[in-house]
Formats: sequence, C-alpha cells, structure tokens
Amino acid sequence: MNNFLQFLAAGITSGAIYALIGLGFSIIFNASKIINLAQGEFVTLGGIVTATLLASGAPLLLAVPGSVLVAVLAGMLMEKLTIEPVRRMALHTVIMVTVGVSIFLQGLIQVVFGKGLKVVPAFSGDTPISIGGASIAPQNFWVLGALILCVALLWVFFNKTKYGKAMLAASQNPVAAELVGIDVRRTLLASFACAGLLGGVAGAVAAPITLTSYDTGVMLGLKGFVAATLGGLGSGPGAVMGGIVLGIIEAFAAGYISSSYRDAIPFLLIVPILLVLPNGLLGLRGSVDRV
Repeated sequence: MNNFLQFLAAGITSGAIYALIGLGFSIIFNASKIINLAQGEFVTLGGIVTATLLASGAPLLLAVPGSVLVAVLAGMLMEKLTIEPVRRMALHTVIMVTVGVSIFLQGLIQVVFGKGLKVVPAFSGDTPISIGGASIAPQNFWVLGALILCVALLWVFFNKTKYGKAMLAASQNPVAAELVGIDVRRTLLASFACAGLLGGVAGAVAAPITLTSYDTGVMLGLKGFVAATLGGLGSGPGAVMGGIVLGIIEAFAAGYISSSYRDAIPFLLIVPILLVLPNGLLGLRGSVDRV
C-alpha cells in the first residue's frame, strides 16, 4: 500500500509538470492550429535561468519570476521574428519553423549557460512529509500548487477579461474576429506569451526535482505534447487530465515493471489510446475557455 501511494504521489507530480507544458501547446494550437515544438525550450529557460539567478545570489522570490519573464519574452520574440513572417504559409512549413527555433534555442542556451547540469535547491527544504505511509517531498506540493494557480489564472483571464475573450473569439473564428475589430496578430502574440509563461513556470518548479541543463526541455516538451494530445489537443481541461493520467501511468509502470522504460511508456501508450479515442480523452476539440 505504501508503494502504491508513493508511486501515485510521484505520478501526480510528474503529471502536473506535463499538464503545465500541455496547456502551452493547447493555447497556441487554439490560436493558430500550430503545434509549437519549441515549447520544451521555454521549460529549459525556466529552470536554467532560475538556477543561474539563485547561484548569483538572487533570492527565490526574484529568481523564479525573473526566469518566467525570460521565457515569456522568448515566446513573444519567437512569434514576432519567426512565426509572424510565415504564418500564412502551409501549416507544415510553420511547424518546421518551430523545430528550427527549438534547435536554435538549445544551441543558444548551451553558449550562454553551458552544457553542465545545474542544481536548483528545493524551495522549502528537503525534509519529506509523510502522508498515509508515503514520503512526499515538499517540492511536489509546489509543483501541484503551480498547476492549480495557473489553471485558476487562465480561467479568470479567458472568462473574465476583455482581452482573454478577444483571444477566444480569434481562436474560434479569426475572420469574424477581425471584422469586429479584434487584432488577430496580437492575440497570436499573446498566446505565445502565455505558452512561454506556462513553460517557464513548469521549468522553475520542476528544476529541484529533475535538475536542469540545456536539453532538459526536449523530453519534457515531448511528454507535454503527448499529454495535450491524450486529453484532446486544444482542450485546456484535456491537457490537465492528459498530463495527470500520463504521469500516473508512467509512475506505476516504472515502479511495477521497470524504470528503464519510463521515457518510452508515454509514446507507447499514445498510439493505441488515440486509435480508440482519436480526439483524446475528452472526445472533442475543446478550447481554452474551459480551463
């Protein structure tokens, strides 16, 4: 029973990280139908900038927001410099541009921050908390809290603010949105900013658990994409559900079968699941207004 609870806690923590990343995929997909394969690099920036700022003596309350801001700026620059010039081209061309951005950012991060692993200390210590016989690190609660906070803020933004509603309108019908005066290009820029924010938050809170280096975001980004697809690409609740389900399955498979297959499990699962549920677990192409 203790092992079961331990694996469950680990799975929910991993799933929360995947859910944050998956939300970034879903927001950009809703705004443009683009699959942003550079999302993982926003995660890398969140973790590696946090580690660098902490190592330079910055307090945690400055390091985390600073790293998230860097990821947001990276998302906005990506949209303005690479996506906007090609956004009217074929969709596969735009997706290939995101691959190029991913490779470029990995190289840039190597040059600026180096190749070595960077350690981020746990935000509130390493003393585990015992719950039902399972020992849970305090950092796990930071990860889960970050997901809950981001989901709540996204819900408020998309449902209670004028700009959030404009983004929803532009994602659902860009032509009609332009006819009523909504600047669709600005909503696309905002979607990349949101994706950068979510990636930066995921990277910052996950860094004490996963460590961080220039290529940390590659696998996390792919798993975030699997989570978004599993839940229903374009659905906010689907990304959260897909991330949690993926994390739990991954943790139990690694615990009861072999940890050697941990990174392969998400990609082995996605094909049979989507053959049965091609639109994901929620069964529809949702939108971020249901976050």
